[in-house]
Amino acid sequence: MNEDFLLIVLKDLLPRRRELRLILMSATLNAELLSAYYGGAPTIHIPGFTHPVRAHFLEDVLDITGYKLTSFNQIDDYGQDKLWKTQKQLTPRKRKNQITTLVEDALNKTSFETYSSRVRDSLSNWMPDCIGFNLIEAALCHICRKERPGAVLVFMTGWEDITSLKDQLKSHPLLGDPNRILLLTCHGSMATSEQKLIFERPPPNIRKIVLATNMAEASITINDVVFVVDCGKAKETTYDALNNTPCLLPSWISQASARQRRGRAGRVQPGECYHLYPKCVYEAFAEYQLPELLRTPLNSLCLQIKSLQVESIAEFLSAALQPPESLAVFNAIGFLKMIGALDEKENLTNLGKFLSILPVDPKLGKMLIMGAIFRCFDPVLTIVSGLSVRDPFLLPQDKKELAGTAKSRFSAKDYSDHMALVRAYEGWKDAEREGSAYEYCWRNFLSAQTMQAIHSLRKQFSFILKDAGLTDGDMSSNNKLSHSQSLVRAIICAGLYPGIASVVHRETTMSFKTMDDGQVLLYANSVNARYQTIPYPWLVFSEKVKVNAVFIRDSTGVSDSMLILFGGTLHRGVQGGHLKMLDGYIDLFMDPSLADCYLNLKEELDKVIQKKLEDPNIDLYKEGKYLMLAVQEIVSGDQCEGRFVFGRESKRPKESSDDSRFTKDGSNPKSLLQTLLMRAGHSPPKYKTKHLKTNEFRALVEFKGMQFVGKPRRNKQLAERDAAIEALAWLTHTSTDTNQNEEDGDDNSSRPDVTDNMLKLLGKRRRSKRRPG
Repeated sequence: MNEDFLLIVLKDLLPRRRELRLILMSATLNAELLSAYYGGAPTIHIPGFTHPVRAHFLEDVLDITGYKLTSFNQIDDYGQDKLWKTQKQLTPRKRKNQITTLVEDALNKTSFETYSSRVRDSLSNWMPDCIGFNLIEAALCHICRKERPGAVLVFMTGWEDITSLKDQLKSHPLLGDPNRILLLTCHGSMATSEQKLIFERPPPNIRKIVLATNMAEASITINDVVFVVDCGKAKETTYDALNNTPCLLPSWISQASARQRRGRAGRVQPGECYHLYPKCVYEAFAEYQLPELLRTPLNSLCLQIKSLQVESIAEFLSAALQPPESLAVFNAIGFLKMIGALDEKENLTNLGKFLSILPVDPKLGKMLIMGAIFRCFDPVLTIVSGLSVRDPFLLPQDKKELAGTAKSRFSAKDYSDHMALVRAYEGWKDAEREGSAYEYCWRNFLSAQTMQAIHSLRKQFSFILKDAGLTDGDMSSNNKLSHSQSLVRAIICAGLYPGIASVVHRETTMSFKTMDDGQVLLYANSVNARYQTIPYPWLVFSEKVKVNAVFIRDSTGVSDSMLILFGGTLHRGVQGGHLKMLDGYIDLFMDPSLADCYLNLKEELDKVIQKKLEDPNIDLYKEGKYLMLAVQEIVSGDQCEGRFVFGRESKRPKESSDDSRFTKDGSNPKSLLQTLLMRAGHSPPKYKTKHLKTNEFRALVEFKGMQFVGKPRRNKQLAERDAAIEALAWLTHTSTDTNQNEEDGDDNSSRPDVTDNMLKLLGKRRRSKRRPG
């Protein structure tokens, strides 16, 4: 997208600056299109040397391997955890998607008459929507049994496909034999240390197979690759301008990408490429990938354009090589107006001018500026830096539960991925000072490289804001209110608005809804996905993406008061005491005098923020001392129950047995027990389960020579959970005084206490540690 922006600027600049010479260079460039854009600029073709690569398309692969496609052996197995994904392939589509339409048109024009009837029958059964795990397995078996030595690179669409195929290959007698095959994976979310393994040569007589996404297409080169297996698809970000939603869906690659993939096999010697789609389908592919300018939201780009003092954003973008659709431009301008970066005439506001100097998404830039204004700069600086790089929380496929537990430890039950990120970074900083940063990252499933990148970005953003006059040289002055979690939460709301989802509680379930998408889901690695109830009425989120459904990443719970005072424009409704936001999507009902109070407070708060942006030297905590104190008091005093949301009942915990302490808010008793024991330096607990004659299960959990038995339950998982609760009840057994506090509603009683029994356990460990000495 930045390249498109530069091409427009340069095209405008070249006629005025005759001394400039512009050279555009790329291995996959559409030279004719660019030459025409620059008025028939001359083109020079410099041949690069690659070894010849023989291409086999699907009809050839079926012929060579003798594999027969049927309606049953093309269903990809995603395992028990993703059974719905496996079953979905059996359900006929209501509407044809882009993948199916392209294939049908291409196949209708081709006869395959030179191929055997067996191959033609297979092609008539081909299911292009599936990746084809079994077909890939057959191609790999053929290569390993009949072809010369050399590494194999398999192009897949994403992490789920890679891990599911890897599991399938591991159970194969040949492909799963570690004495003959070295099976590796490569994906952008993996730790760099794991990615590096793909470059190492395997031991003699062992063939290396690498399962990778399109990052292996051009970004990296694995020198010993001789064979490439290409599924022909990639997950590509597209932008649905109508619903204002980015989508991440598998689609056919371009011819240029297919040639790049094929070329990976000819880096060091002649190679072979197995394209798992017919040649006629390849010929129907688009010649080049759609430019990013046509596939992503244009918020940052439009702000960049306005910083050049351009009159009309739409007019500027209409001069692009391939201009974006007008609705996408309209959405971006509307967003910048909503967050206060542009006024109604599309001119930069004071906030917009500050945002244009920050190399970050406008909404994150706004969060950073608000953090500086409200003197809670440090935690907000960490959040913005963390959201500007890839997720530092790693999620290894084989250790998902442990990684999720590690992340939830940082959340401290405050329903915020962003606050978890702050705590993870603070812990990393402490560990780095002690020289144990690598161990800290390994233990907590964090990427050391990403933590270092966050650290580096913090310095960069801090310098820019200091240079702009929004922060002082004295860091303690910038962080006077960093301890106020409710204020930090309100600043997160100010930055991420209008990314807001309502939390809808029903009797036994909870769901989330946004204005544009209706019901949405949380990503599995979000701390909020682990809770059965969330007390906050709203979640603000940094990003949403449509995969099979719309998912939201990195969310934080916020109260009504945070949303009213730090969200967008507030309007009066028809009735007294009715306040509206987002064109009436958010409706809040309250006493009319309270509504007036909120409106006046919001108006005054907006005024003082504008004053600060006009003159960064103003001290708001002197100019508007009582206003700022009132705002702090209101956001920290709101009980977060959503009492202004019509029809919402306050979700207060019911009186229940003492055991409910361990299952509140979706906590996992097994994880909690393991965490307590491992923090005390003990081995993880062991579980034994017995199938009873009543067709129920009873579990026993054992640690340090002690055993705890749970109640009979209908399945093994619930039985082990119950045994963990029994053990936790003993470990965290409190005195009658503490139980009295629980009855009095002491908030701290929801947390397991370090009690006498736990101290005995700790004591045992400490004594046993001393004994050898």
